[in-house]
Amino acid sequence: MKSHRRGLRQLVVAGAALTALAVLAACGGGSKTDAAGGGTTTGSADAVDAALKAGGEITYWSWTPSAQAQVTAFMKQYPNVKVNYVNAGTGNDHYTKLQNAIKAGSGAPDVAQIEYQALPQFALPGSLVDLNQYGFSQYESAYTASTWAAVHAGSGLFGLPQDSGPMALFYNKQVFDKYGIAVPKTWDEYVAAAKKLHAANPKAYITNDSGDAGFTTSMIWQAGGQPFKTDGKNVTINLQDDGSKKWTGMWNQLVEGGLVSNIPGWTDEWFKALGDGTIATLPTGAWMPGVMESSVKAGAGKWAVAPMPTYDGQPATAENGGSTESVLKQSKNPALAAAFVRWLNHDEGVKPFLASGGFPATTADLKDPAFVDKTSAYFGGQKINQVLTAAAGSVVKGWSYLPYELYANSIYGDTVGKAYQSKSDLNAGLTSWQDALVKYGNEQGFQVNG
Repeated sequence: MKSHRRGLRQLVVAGAALTALAVLAACGGGSKTDAAGGGTTTGSADAVDAALKAGGEITYWSWTPSAQAQVTAFMKQYPNVKVNYVNAGTGNDHYTKLQNAIKAGSGAPDVAQIEYQALPQFALPGSLVDLNQYGFSQYESAYTASTWAAVHAGSGLFGLPQDSGPMALFYNKQVFDKYGIAVPKTWDEYVAAAKKLHAANPKAYITNDSGDAGFTTSMIWQAGGQPFKTDGKNVTINLQDDGSKKWTGMWNQLVEGGLVSNIPGWTDEWFKALGDGTIATLPTGAWMPGVMESSVKAGAGKWAVAPMPTYDGQPATAENGGSTESVLKQSKNPALAAAFVRWLNHDEGVKPFLASGGFPATTADLKDPAFVDKTSAYFGGQKINQVLTAAAGSVVKGWSYLPYELYANSIYGDTVGKAYQSKSDLNAGLTSWQDALVKYGNEQGFQVNG
């Protein structure tokens, strides 16, 4: 996937107050019954094929650049089905319009793209159709374990994975070679590299980080943290668990030491810094190559990709970003909508998505030699997908998001963000974030322990 789009979505969501979405999750109750689908929608595996044969009309909301091409290809294959494609916006715009339609009881699409982090907020209240009833659980082996887990909430299955974002270390090889810096395999080595680089060139930094909720949670995930746990209305938040402290123990050295740039991501200044060597690495998702090729042209031939540094040198990473497509309870033809989701993310629809630069969640594509061994001119002829597909198989298990994750992201800057501004202990920021999340969750009807 062209992840410049993804980063902008994260930036917009982090800066917006998505209170309505959090209220939705709370008011829905988040019970195990809701998480398993709820409502009156029923179906069967045969109903999906029958719906395709019968035809009809559905509406699809998405922001992915491949959406129109996918819709066109689908209607060519199934001319008796009309798909009305709508780009309702990205980030806050998309989710607010979707929430408003759900609240109004009409106007929602049959199928909507939803990021993994946002899925619980729509699934737990019972706004989405549980695809288990259509036999979609049979497709589990077709996807990576981390993305398959991401499309579940409770016992319900609310989509098929569209893409994945296993993290890797993108680094400026030209800068590393100039200053004699070895590619770090551990985070201790990464911190040492940061110190060496900044000492040699005070205008250069190992990376940038001005405080980003999605990056923080991914890094805690990679460290083995599991700060968010949900069981119906019961929510546990512990942003001082072992994984959280492992990450802050390492990252504090960079923040407090002034070793990371405070250039905000997804800005013109950021793109320029990636091209001129001011920012030397990016620990980020596997969707990043498309961004660099299109928006950091000055970096062509300079950059390379390596596995994420780890705490013990053993392979371990996390997901950063990713989306699914879900069927809305408002759909008047949920079986046909489910058929479209199956086509998009399990059948022929995957090809145009990958052609647009998407990074697959499908295991078959992650093993395809044509994909794995493809050389990248931008990355100096490196077969970068060998690194990225290996990362997809080493994502740490056990992660889950809050049932009001988007709200959590919206207040991150007011809590953890202050620690970045003052170059102070990130643990204090995480504690402040946790206190605010516990208070908010309890106000919305959850039973939150923290």
